[in-house]
Amino acid sequence: MKRVVITGMGIYSCLGNGLDAVRESLYNGKSGIIFDPVRKEMGFRSALTSYLEVPDLKKVLSRSQRVYMPEQAKYAYVATAEALKNANIDQDYLDAHEVGLMYGNDSSAEPVYKSIETMLEKKDTTLVGSGGIFQSMNSTVTMNLSCIFKLKGMNLTVSGACASGSHAIGLGAMLIRNGLQEMVICGGAQEVNPYAVGSFDGISAFSTRESDPTKASRPFDRDRDGLVPGGGAATVILESYESAIKRGAPILAEVLSYGFSSNGDHISNPNVDGPSRSLQMALKLANVGIEEIGYINAHATSTPVGDRNEAKAIYNVFGDKCPIVTSTKGMTGHEMWMAGASEVIYSMIMMKNGFIAPNVNFENPDEDSAKLNIPAQRIEKQFDTFLSNSFGFGGTNSTLIIRNL
Repeated sequence: MKRVVITGMGIYSCLGNGLDAVRESLYNGKSGIIFDPVRKEMGFRSALTSYLEVPDLKKVLSRSQRVYMPEQAKYAYVATAEALKNANIDQDYLDAHEVGLMYGNDSSAEPVYKSIETMLEKKDTTLVGSGGIFQSMNSTVTMNLSCIFKLKGMNLTVSGACASGSHAIGLGAMLIRNGLQEMVICGGAQEVNPYAVGSFDGISAFSTRESDPTKASRPFDRDRDGLVPGGGAATVILESYESAIKRGAPILAEVLSYGFSSNGDHISNPNVDGPSRSLQMALKLANVGIEEIGYINAHATSTPVGDRNEAKAIYNVFGDKCPIVTSTKGMTGHEMWMAGASEVIYSMIMMKNGFIAPNVNFENPDEDSAKLNIPAQRIEKQFDTFLSNSFGFGGTNSTLIIRNL
């Protein structure tokens, strides 16, 4: 079985465009959450969202390339371009090698809405435009990235709800570990437009703490009242250790294991058993003791039931030997299909720079979060191994363990 390493990272987030900007936001506990008046005008119960601009790629890509790209594909392009540069990979390398692509994405709502709106208003399907079909498919991100970067290996979108980005990294690592690919570009992307999340608002999933947007996302806090939607894109370059050494690549970390499970229970309410089994599987496959885990980036989205059951699952597995636990979603909101990938990068940034970002807005623990080691302030700490949880609707769970190199 081959060793799998990370040789590049890139991110487009509400915390900043690129690794340097994101590092500063994490270090300072800076939130990217705002009040969006457009959502309130549309009838949303909650107008809270993370904020980021759709990148202007006119000077970077041709019109014929851009016409097929919805907003999340544009985020993914920017993140992937940074990750490839970070890994010292140019187009000549991609042309000469069979590089795979595994990216998490589970919706493309705005293009679907706009296409249907055009058909209903104009009564002419030809006016939808040539890009409509490719923008509206869930596989839009991998379709666009594979064509733009001329990739020749595995080409697959992972649709696993809010664990999509994490599953993409885990599955990409499996391909490499089993010798099926030497390199896989992995990540997750999430559209930020209101059409993508209106149904979430309709089931009261969002925080309504609109008077103070940066205080609304409160992972593990007793007074949390729901999540805040977010998005963007995050990309990591996975590579076999042998390939990285051969090309003199910057080796950042090693993916030790990928644990996964299904709750086999309610479609939206998480349980404790499923996440516990995902954690246990990851620890077993990594062959590490619980005392070796220096940090846990929790899934905790700031929902009452979800945070409580994850806290129970973490305590079930780690007990009183639990390392520092935080959820970066207090700053970013829930980045959904992107979150599993972005939170690996947030954790990598912290590990490489010797700190753990604060679990912002954690003022009062509840009965379950009180058992965990959750800091409300930044901690200056060196750690070499972290665990990242991602859970999603339908009871899909993913856990990654990554070690510094």
